[in-house]
Amino acid sequence: MSTSVILPRRKRLSEGLTVTQKVFVRSRNGGASKIVREHYLRRDIPCLSKACKYCPKIVVPNAKDDLPTFVLSETPQVLESGIGKHYVVLDTNIVLQAIDLLENRNCFFDVIVPQTVLDEVRNQSYPVYTRLRTLCRDSDDIKRFAVYHNEFSENTYVERLPNETINDRNDRAIRKTCQWYAEHLKETGIGIILVTNDRLNKEAAIKEGEGFETKSLFEYVSVLPNADDIKESIPNFESSLGNIKDKEAKADFNYPEFYSTARVMGGLKNGALYQGNIQISEYNFLEGSISLPTFSKPVLVVGQKNINRAFNGDQVVVELLPKSEWKAPSSIALDSEHFDVNDNADVDGDGDDESNERNINGIISDVQRRLLAQDAILAQKSNKIQPTAKVVSITRRSWRQYVGQIAQNSVDLQNGATQNVFVILMDKCLPKVRIRTRRAAELLSKRIVISIDSWPTTHKYPLGHFVRDLGEVESAQAETESLLLEHDVEYRPFSKKVLECLPKEGHKWKAPENLSSPEALAKDSLLAKRRDLREKLICSIDPPGCVDIDDALHAKKLPNGNWEVGVHIADVTHFVKPGTALDAEGASRGTSVYLVDKRIDMLPMLLGTDLCSLKPYVDRFAFSVLWELDSEANIVNADFAKSVIRSREAFSYEQAQLRIDDRNQTDELTEGMRTLLRLSIKLKQKRLSAGALNLASPEVKVHMDSETSDPNEVEIKKLLATNSLVEEFMLLANISVARKIYESFPQTAMLRRHASPPSTNFETLNEMLQTRKGMSISLESSKALADSLDRCVDPTDPYFNTLVRIMSTRCMMAAQYFYSGAYSYSDFRHYGLAVDIYTHFTSPIRRFCDIVAHRQLAGAIGYESLDLSHRDKNKMDMICKNINRRHRNAQFAGRASIEYYVGQVMRNNETVETGYVIKVLNNGIVVLVPKFGVEGLIRSENLTKDTNSVEYDEVNYKLSFIQSGTDIRRDIFVFDKVEVQLKSVLDPITSKRKAELLLK
Repeated sequence: MSTSVILPRRKRLSEGLTVTQKVFVRSRNGGASKIVREHYLRRDIPCLSKACKYCPKIVVPNAKDDLPTFVLSETPQVLESGIGKHYVVLDTNIVLQAIDLLENRNCFFDVIVPQTVLDEVRNQSYPVYTRLRTLCRDSDDIKRFAVYHNEFSENTYVERLPNETINDRNDRAIRKTCQWYAEHLKETGIGIILVTNDRLNKEAAIKEGEGFETKSLFEYVSVLPNADDIKESIPNFESSLGNIKDKEAKADFNYPEFYSTARVMGGLKNGALYQGNIQISEYNFLEGSISLPTFSKPVLVVGQKNINRAFNGDQVVVELLPKSEWKAPSSIALDSEHFDVNDNADVDGDGDDESNERNINGIISDVQRRLLAQDAILAQKSNKIQPTAKVVSITRRSWRQYVGQIAQNSVDLQNGATQNVFVILMDKCLPKVRIRTRRAAELLSKRIVISIDSWPTTHKYPLGHFVRDLGEVESAQAETESLLLEHDVEYRPFSKKVLECLPKEGHKWKAPENLSSPEALAKDSLLAKRRDLREKLICSIDPPGCVDIDDALHAKKLPNGNWEVGVHIADVTHFVKPGTALDAEGASRGTSVYLVDKRIDMLPMLLGTDLCSLKPYVDRFAFSVLWELDSEANIVNADFAKSVIRSREAFSYEQAQLRIDDRNQTDELTEGMRTLLRLSIKLKQKRLSAGALNLASPEVKVHMDSETSDPNEVEIKKLLATNSLVEEFMLLANISVARKIYESFPQTAMLRRHASPPSTNFETLNEMLQTRKGMSISLESSKALADSLDRCVDPTDPYFNTLVRIMSTRCMMAAQYFYSGAYSYSDFRHYGLAVDIYTHFTSPIRRFCDIVAHRQLAGAIGYESLDLSHRDKNKMDMICKNINRRHRNAQFAGRASIEYYVGQVMRNNETVETGYVIKVLNNGIVVLVPKFGVEGLIRSENLTKDTNSVEYDEVNYKLSFIQSGTDIRRDIFVFDKVEVQLKSVLDPITSKRKAELLLK
């Protein structure tokens, strides 16, 4: 197919409005079709400068009758070197390469972002685009970013010339915008500076010389008054710095060049190449795997050379290696933190061939060389051989801001000038990063944030730049902020625009006493559709200290002997309306994040802990699900209504359990709770009979000192019957709502699915169970799996069944949010819950999925029409992808917080605890300690003084060695119950505190 473009012609429609026609002629198989597209140009697009006297006279309101806000200062920053007061216009490459610098509060104060740049950034990096949009949206008294829609302005629109590339046309459009601004603001004395790292664009701008200046990023930063501090954050690109030491740092070490785009596209099309996301092993950073639909088992990518600069999570294109090079997964533990710790940051690689080969293969010592050789032999004998591949292209980087620690042995403490140093990242799956800084000695004991800029083939390690420091290592604030950044959790305060969406009454807001009063209806016409349920005896049951109460329940006997049961959920969508800044912020955050010492809210606290929270003794708006249930908990009827309720009491799980168990309590509220408990037991039994899984995780709770906020105790989480009571009715509500919204919106209903696990996920666990215990887990159905888990019992060890459930959980697929049009109905199934359809509806204060489900349910019952964004498949797909990512990150952040505080509790307490061996490796064992919910690797050098005595039996999952301090050979098998000495240590290389386990 070929495409030719006939040049546009402009036609004036009216004063201030012009239309230009683009005619595309496409031919296919000899035929031709003409496509005409109209592009409208206007004269009333303002410059958004407060210094301008002309634009305020021409602006017109938008569709919401709002006038644009003029944000650019009339007194912008004044620079020396003849620049004076000025605005900065950004080129696309600056935004993509230096978004961290643009977010810095100490530079780039008045910035113009041409629409051309915004569009190009969106096409090339959506994460950077969202950060740029946030800068533009949240302009304040310090930083002011304005988007100028040059593509729709008569003054700045440029037509593409014959034989002109789209990139050259866009560069010309940016220069045209600079020219217009320079002329438009000439009388104000405000200059225009185009900041670009594109050499050709810069040369063209200088050649045209139309009243504005052009500078590279380095040149512009160099004239800032705080240049020395800002230069540290300039992206580290070898070609742009020209530093002698950087040139010396280029190694003889070379990674393979990536394939050309044409070769990659052709290979993907003809099946010679494959595309997927690479996941680096948590035990061996030199081994990655990619799950591809074509193969039943993941494809392995082994060694630095084959991983070829890919980061964990990158979307890569791989080429299969010859069958003779296929391998079994590695049985060696190898982390990046202690790999080549003595590398010189100024000489980023080794010159001699022998050393180069050693680096490529990731061998750090003779011991590791021997272990790798053993591993290779075992792989050849094993039937676990998997295909291996090499990375030939990286189609999408997962790069983000990273938290790390400067490696002490890479710093020259005598050198006060700028030097190259290594940063060891918190994520042990990732390589260290080389940055340039003059503050190396000062930053040694601090957690720092860096960004990665590039990874040339000639550099053994990626290049990055310093962004900011978070504080001293091991300080609670620095460590908490580190884990939030590391898991991409948005924790900055809510912006002014978001807070402006909240009710003006603030904490004084009240639900109207009379829903039908003319005064109340004048404020909210939908009140007439809201059901008054304030006479119901409703209560909430939550964890101790819960202030964001999402749900409440009630039960009442009906005249026919059945039960009316209600689940009442906070009506968050009454306050969070589609299309508002508050809605956009909630959608972006996706979920609240719960840490040991704090909560990062999805919505402002006014809503989460007050106006939406179903606190007792006050009227609150709710979305109610009301059922009629018979004595066997069968649903006779289901109803849905927006309501107003008044909770009678807010119980903790323990308080509710005590009240239910207290036979002296016979009031109607308590009897209702007892009824809920009886019905919940029947509901749970039905789920389990249908095949619902009862899995487990090593969850613990950290208790904080009420006065000092220091962690002082760790305990395993205990579940009461009231936990199950709440859970069962929340599940029932979610299922009922899922059916209702799918019935009304069969293409875009917000749902949650849990796919059945492929049998390959359980292969290793089943082999371990069969070998060690003569047991197995069945995978024919969720019911078969549940029954087989029940049979995995060791009479001599009550914890063994829990251990198997924990290990089974890790073999399961992750549940995911999706919109109903993305899958066929048979794929909606939630495997773990054994239901055909499911959603999340019951926690809208802390989950955005629930907010969408609320809106769709409101549309389904005719309360109010559904916003178009929740009827559009593409928009729903974007929402689902984001909340899946945010949900996963929130889980990891919560676990990391517990891990950190458990380490603090153990800091001064060296104890001996019971542990269980959950993995046997060639050079160590992995042990889980249930009491603290921690697991750790005990390396072979810590098991024995004679590492040559270590023998690894892969078939029997056994590690044999001469135990330290004795002449006795000891055998350790998977599932063994062992005693371990447990203490908290600060790693001298990474400055990360972790649990150190030693076998007793």
